[in-house]
Amino acid sequence: MALRQWPHLLLAKSKRLCEDRVSSRMRHQKKTIKLGRTADHRRALLANQVCALIEHQRIKTTLAKAKAVRPLAERMVTLGKNGSIHARRRALAVLRQKGIVKKLFDDIAQRSAERNGGYTRIVKLGARKSDSARMAFIEWVDAEHVAEEKLKKEKKAKRKEPEAEPQQITPEAEQTTREEPKPEAPALEQEEVAPPPSEEPKPKKRRWFGRKSDDS
Repeated sequence: MALRQWPHLLLAKSKRLCEDRVSSRMRHQKKTIKLGRTADHRRALLANQVCALIEHQRIKTTLAKAKAVRPLAERMVTLGKNGSIHARRRALAVLRQKGIVKKLFDDIAQRSAERNGGYTRIVKLGARKSDSARMAFIEWVDAEHVAEEKLKKEKKAKRKEPEAEPQQITPEAEQTTREEPKPEAPALEQEEVAPPPSEEPKPKKRRWFGRKSDDS
């Protein structure tokens, strides 16, 4: 039986060949850390994590979340280094917080101007006690310079603080202090108190618990 006489068989065969070709393709550029959440929930979670990272400079989370947050955080820094209005609008569409976007563009992006990637660092902390989940710190690489500058400013401020000047004592006050008599210490009693005489022990009375004697 020729396939030309039965066109539906030909269509079925071509469809099966197409499905085989699609299934045999390699899974390139399709890696997504799902974190057990839907797409909208995952998008909101990662945006909140990046906002917390921008605000506090370092956050503690699970290792899986830290690895998912890193690409988004570095993408936001790249937009901040661009600095255009269009880049601000793109960052605001993801983060949804104007104050955080302003800090990203004005502070963090300026610190990372000389870097060509690698703006964040993940520090592993080990397993959590409750559920043994692997924990980690994610932080900005340039956050250490900011902490060092704060310490230097605090040290300079302490040095500039004026020391308390010693009080000047006037001659009249010196005379009054000299004239005031010092309280004399109580004289020690030289005589030792004699201990009371020890009383002689009284003879104990003997008690008889037996029968009475015949003489009595």
